[in-house]
Amino acid sequence: MNDTVVIDTSVLVSSLIGSQGPSREILRQCLQGKYTPLISNSLFLEYEDVTRRTRIQNLCPLNACEIRELLNAFYSICHWVPIYFLWRPNLVDENDDFLIELALAGNASHIITNNINDLKNAELNFPSLTIVTPEELLRGK
Repeated sequence: MNDTVVIDTSVLVSSLIGSQGPSREILRQCLQGKYTPLISNSLFLEYEDVTRRTRIQNLCPLNACEIRELLNAFYSICHWVPIYFLWRPNLVDENDDFLIELALAGNASHIITNNINDLKNAELNFPSLTIVTPEELLRGK
């Protein structure tokens, strides 16, 4: 069985902007079935909002149609998880609380993010959940 993971928006955007690199490799491995990404209403809406921003699209080597195709392919392999219980881990940026709630609701092994500091030092500790950068996950940390 493959690992279930939560892909932070920072990783998705990095994978779109860069033609190579660890974020792109994480997305590739998800599409190849090594990881099952989890998604919720909140994360879907954040993905959609950020990837439609002109500044992001201007940095991306793909055109808008290609971005949409890639996102649709990614969404097709995501496991949609309803959130019934709000843990409110009280992160420094409370707008990221939903990532931990999604990971817990979907029993994810990892949250993959380029913003480690935003997700560490929560008031609630979840030992079964590992927060890593794309580089750390690829190295097997």
